Amino acid sequence: MSKRLGIMQPYFLPYIGYWQLINACDEFVIYDDIQYTKKGWINRNRFLSGTEDALFTLPLKKDSDFKNVNERYLSADFDRNKLLRQLKEPYRKAPDFPDSFPLIENIIRFPENNLFSYILFSIRSIMEYLEIRTPLVISSTLDIPAHLKGEDKVMSICKNRGATAYLNPIGGIDLYDKNRFKENGIDLQFHRTGKIVYRQGQENFIPFLSILDLLMFNPKQQIQDFLSVWTCE
Repeated sequence: MSKRLGIMQPYFLPYIGYWQLINACDEFVIYDDIQYTKKGWINRNRFLSGTEDALFTLPLKKDSDFKNVNERYLSADFDRNKLLRQLKEPYRKAPDFPDSFPLIENIIRFPENNLFSYILFSIRSIMEYLEIRTPLVISSTLDIPAHLKGEDKVMSICKNRGATAYLNPIGGIDLYDKNRFKENGIDLQFHRTGKIVYRQGQENFIPFLSILDLLMFNPKQQIQDFLSVWTCE
């Protein structure tokens, strides 16, 4: 029996491609025992502010840059109400704000300070809303050699989970060797998000914003349809 696996870092309210990837897999592994990336997208993303995109961020407690995601914590002075106000004001007149903002509010108010646990709750919440039923696996629960990196680590996880195919975002096409995966009995595939356009209430459409933006401007059924707008390469 074939089994397609996806593996990604945890991201806070990421763009539609992340949810497409989860939805396309038979099982999805989320890294928690991976080093936090300071200038990455783990604890921040883009939203629509007026006619331009802007960043929203989860502030973190100052700590070593060498700690893993599951060892990092939200700042003690993280003001959840302030973040909600930052996101609420630009979208309060959006057509689907009444249906979707309570979901965002529930996510942001989640009373957890561990960064990974906080983000995991947000991922599970969005999945439940969109009815994405792909089982999630936390990487630290897997029995794989700790010293493995990159391609070797991915293949080890695939073998551990009995995967016959591995689906990776198109951005990693130069990082992995299809022949090496094939030699290990794994079909390496790449996910490319298709063109998704919807009304944002302004003339110039800004693509690939946080899932927050799609939730504000699209009914649930439309976002579920967007989950299929991608190609496998």
